[in-house]
Amino acid sequence: MQKLLQDLRYAIRQMARTPGFTLTAILSLALGIGATVSVFSVIYSAILNAWPYAGFDRVCQINTISKTGNEGGQQFTGPEIRQLRQTGAVEDVVAESGWNLTITGSDVPQDVQGVYLTGNGFTFFGMPAMVGRYFEPSDAPDTQDPQPVAVLSYNFWQHHFNGDPAIVGKNIQLVHKDYTILGVMPPRFTWRDGDVYLPLKMSQGKDVTYGTLLKLKPGVRPEAAEAEFRPLLEQFDKDRPNTYPAQFRIAVRKMGEFYVRDLRGTLYLLFGAVALLLAIGCANVSILLLARGTARQHELAIRSAVGASRLRIVRQLLTESLLLALVGAGLGVVMAYRVLGFIVARLPEYSFPHEADFHINLTVLVFSVSLAILSGVLFGVFPALESARLEINQVIQAGTHKVAGSVRGKRMHTGLIAGQIALTLLLLTAAGTAIQGFSRMMRRPLGYDPHNVMSVGIPIHENTLNTWAERAAYITQMRDRVAALPGVISAGISTNATPPSNGWPQPFEILGKNASEQQEALLNFVSPEYFKILQIPLAEGRVWEQSEVSRGAALALVNQAFVRRYFPGEDVLNHSVRIPRLTGEPPLRLGAKGSDGWIQVIGVVGDALDDGLDKPVKPALYIPYTVYMWMGTQILVRTQGAPLAMLHSVRREIASVNPDQQAYSQVDDLETWIVREPEFAISRLISILFSAFSALALALAGVGLFSVVSYTVVQRTSEFGIRVALGAQPADVLRIVLWSAGVSVAIGLASGLALSLGLGRVITRWVRNGVHDPLMVIGVSLLVVVVAGLACLIPARRALAVDPMAALRCE
Repeated sequence: MQKLLQDLRYAIRQMARTPGFTLTAILSLALGIGATVSVFSVIYSAILNAWPYAGFDRVCQINTISKTGNEGGQQFTGPEIRQLRQTGAVEDVVAESGWNLTITGSDVPQDVQGVYLTGNGFTFFGMPAMVGRYFEPSDAPDTQDPQPVAVLSYNFWQHHFNGDPAIVGKNIQLVHKDYTILGVMPPRFTWRDGDVYLPLKMSQGKDVTYGTLLKLKPGVRPEAAEAEFRPLLEQFDKDRPNTYPAQFRIAVRKMGEFYVRDLRGTLYLLFGAVALLLAIGCANVSILLLARGTARQHELAIRSAVGASRLRIVRQLLTESLLLALVGAGLGVVMAYRVLGFIVARLPEYSFPHEADFHINLTVLVFSVSLAILSGVLFGVFPALESARLEINQVIQAGTHKVAGSVRGKRMHTGLIAGQIALTLLLLTAAGTAIQGFSRMMRRPLGYDPHNVMSVGIPIHENTLNTWAERAAYITQMRDRVAALPGVISAGISTNATPPSNGWPQPFEILGKNASEQQEALLNFVSPEYFKILQIPLAEGRVWEQSEVSRGAALALVNQAFVRRYFPGEDVLNHSVRIPRLTGEPPLRLGAKGSDGWIQVIGVVGDALDDGLDKPVKPALYIPYTVYMWMGTQILVRTQGAPLAMLHSVRREIASVNPDQQAYSQVDDLETWIVREPEFAISRLISILFSAFSALALALAGVGLFSVVSYTVVQRTSEFGIRVALGAQPADVLRIVLWSAGVSVAIGLASGLALSLGLGRVITRWVRNGVHDPLMVIGVSLLVVVVAGLACLIPARRALAVDPMAALRCE
C-alpha cells in the first residue's frame, strides 16, 4: 500500500509538471467517452428499449398500400374487428378511438385528450396500474354499455390532481358526464399521449370505424398474418365500397416501426460518428503517451541504473496511465449526462415514442471506459517495455536531448497519426454533406408566408352538430368571432391544409379524360381567406366567394404542380374533377349535397410546400371546407404582432360561441410548424452534432500531431545543433522536421480521401438531403492540410531557434 501511495503521489506530480499534456489527454478521453455513451444511450432508449409494454414486439397494425405506393393505417368497424379476433394469427385485438374532451370551470374550457380502449385494452398492454387498478373486460362487456369509469395518466394525475394519493374512487367530469376514477397508470404508460383512458363500446354498424391493434401469436411472422388477413380485407372492401384504395395491397407493420423509421438511420449515423471520435480520442492519448514515454527513456534508464526493477518501472507507468484514464473517464461520464440532455431536447418531437425513458446506458458506458483505460494502459507501459531492449549505458550517455525512439515506436506514431487524419477527414466529409443538405433545405422557397400566423385546432364534441347545416354555421361563426378581434388581420379555415405537410391524398377522375395512370392529388378543405392569410398568389381564375362557401358549392382551385402533371400545355379552368371517396359518413364526416359528384376548377394558385420541406410539391386540390367536414377543424389566424400573444383571446372568442368548446392544448405559429417538421429537426441535429464532432476530431488530430512533432524536436535538438554548426540553413532544418510529420499526414489524407469518396454514396443516403460533392471533399481536405501545417510549423520554429554551441556542449 505504501508503494502504491508513492506511485500515486509521483503520478500526480508528473501530471502537474506537464499540464498541457495532462489536460489534452484527459479531454481526449472525456470527449470520446461522453459523446459515445450519450448517443448510444439515445439509440437504446428510443429504438432498442423504447416500449415498456409486454410483448410489444408482436403488436402490429394492418396497412393498405395503393397502386401509387401510398401507405396508410386501416380502420375497421366493430363487426370486422370481431372477425379479426377469430383469425389464427392473432393472440388478441384491441379497438381504440380518441376524442378531445373538456373540463370546465375556468374562463376557457381545458382540453383533455381522451383515449377509448375496448375492455381488454390494458391487459393487452400488460402494464399494471401504479395506483388503484385499470378497467377490465368486466367493466366494458362487448356489445354492452361500459361502466362510467376512467383511468388517469401519470402526468394528468400530477398536473390536475397534484398527485392526490387518495384519487381512487373520486369523480371526474368530462363534457358534463361523471366518471369514477379507478386508478393511475405509471409514468411510462403514455399510449397515444392520453390524459384519461375510458372504456369503448364498439358500434354494431358499418358507419363507425376504429383504430385496431393486433398482437400476433408468438412465432407468427407478419408475412404469414398478411396471407391470412388478405381474403378478409377483400371481403371488407366489397361490404364497404369506396373505403379501400383501388387494387390495394396489405402490409402488417409492427407498431415500433412507425415511430423510429425516420430516426433510426440518423441515430446509427451519429453513433458511427461518435465511435470514430472515441477512436480518435483513444489514438490521441496513445500518441501523447508514446511521445512522452520516448522522451522519458533517459529518466527510465537512470532509474534502472540506480536499482529500479523492470516490474517497478512498469508499475509506476501503469499507475500514471490508469490515473490519467480514470480521470478522463470520470469527466467523460459527466459530459455524457450533459450531451444526452442536449440531444434529447433536439430530437423531432414525434420521431420517438413518448414512452421512451432516456438514461445513460451502463453497458456502453462500461465498454467505453474500459476501452479508454485499456488504451491508456497499453500505450502507457509501452515505453517501459521498449526501454528493456535498449542498452542503459548508451541511453544515459546519449543525454536527455538525444534519445530516439525505436523503429517500431516511430511506425506506431506514423500509423496512429495517419489513422487520426483519415478518420477526421471522413467525419469532416459527413459534416460538410449534412450542412450542405440542411442549407439547401433552408434556402428552398416555401411558397407561402408563415410569419405572424398561427393554427388553432378545434375539436367538435361527439354527438353534437350532426347535420351539415349546423356544423357549417358553427365553424363559420367561430371564424367570424376570431376575425373580429383587435390585432387580427385575417382569419380563415384550414381543416387539413396547414403547411408544409398538408392535404388528404385521394384518387380522382377528370371529366372527359381517360386516365393512363392512377391520378392522385392532395385534397385541402379551406375558406377563401386561406390564400390571403398565407399569401399564396392566385395565378389565374378566381377564388370562390363566401356565398358559395355557405352552400357548399362544388368548386375547386388547383396548384401549378397539378396543372403541370395533369394538364401540361392546356387550360385547366372550367374542367371538372370527381373524388369518389368524398362521400359523407354521418355523423363523423358530413358532406354537402353532391360532394362526391363533379367539381368545377375555377382557379390556379401558386405552389406551396405540401409534402414536407425536402420533397417536391405534390399536385393539390383546394375545395371549400363546407363541402366535406370532419369532427374538427383549424382556424388560421394572421396577426399584427406575435400570434401566440393573442392565443388566450382567441380561446375566449371560441368559448363565447359555445361555453364547452375548447381549442387544442398545443397551439403553435407556423414558423414552429416548420421547425417541428421531422426533416428539419433531423437535418439540424445532424448538422450541429456532426459539426461539433468533426471540429473536436480535427482539434484532437491537430493536438496529436503537434505533440509528436514537439517531442521529435526535443529528441533531435543535438542533431539540429550539429547540422546548423556544420552549415545547414534554417530551411534545411525546417524541411527535416516537416518531412517526418508529412509522411504521416500524407498517408492519413490518402486514406481519408479513399474512405470519403468510397463511402460518399452511403453518407449521402443516410444524411437527409445530402448530395455527394467531390469539391466539398477537396475543401475539407485542404482544411485538414492547413491544420496539420499549423500543428507542425509551431513546434518546428523551436528547431530553428536551436543554439549550436548549446547543442555541442550537450554532446
